[in-house]
Amino acid sequence: MQMVQSVGLFIIPSLFIAYLFGPSVSEYLRLKKTPYLRSILFAVLIILVSNPIINLTGEINSKLTLPGFLSGLENWMKASEEAAAQLTKLFLKMDSFGGLLFNLILIALIPAIGEEFLFRGIIQRIFKEWTKNNHWAIWISAVLFSALHFQFYGFVPRVILGAMFGYLFVISGNLWLPVITHFVNNAAAVIAFYYYDQGVLKVDPEEIGINTQYQFAAIVSLAFTIFLFYAFKKFEDSKNQKLRLD
Repeated sequence: MQMVQSVGLFIIPSLFIAYLFGPSVSEYLRLKKTPYLRSILFAVLIILVSNPIINLTGEINSKLTLPGFLSGLENWMKASEEAAAQLTKLFLKMDSFGGLLFNLILIALIPAIGEEFLFRGIIQRIFKEWTKNNHWAIWISAVLFSALHFQFYGFVPRVILGAMFGYLFVISGNLWLPVITHFVNNAAAVIAFYYYDQGVLKVDPEEIGINTQYQFAAIVSLAFTIFLFYAFKKFEDSKNQKLRLD
């Protein structure tokens, strides 16, 4: 059901819209060119390095409370969050290597393709045409990306993650980069939880950047993420300049 939902809600509508409004699906979604290996390495490194600071923003977000007159809404959001957490735990309970491979397809690959096709390939493009501003388009689509998950207490880190995917797309002009990094982000979590449950990984993946002993990692993570984005943009700009000269 989860797989059918992901394909039906994200992948099929995105391909249909691209088919209707573009000269070709691959050209409209900017999937035509294969990204450079160095671009992929930059993007993957950015997502992996940013994990501790993303975890910290999630912890801060989870402690936010609404005013008293919105207590009914807050109780509903907490109940929804707990139900989603229980469902996630069930998905991440993997007793075999086959279960790990299946989850990599279900939780990492299909959402990475579907969500990036829709939110970066379609929605971000639409808002860029409306606002004439890449930053507005990136952050609006990131907010919608987070809101569609219906998880208030994970809203802020998911917005930041969506914005990072958006900037990777704008800087590179290639949708494969956010697709790949989205997959790596989800796959890293699935693999980490699998090996944590197996006792191979001793540190809870959700605790990195949250516990006091790991908060320094979050600070270092933020600094390195900013530096890597700067280096990535410099590389993409120089690559594009060289292509224009050629």
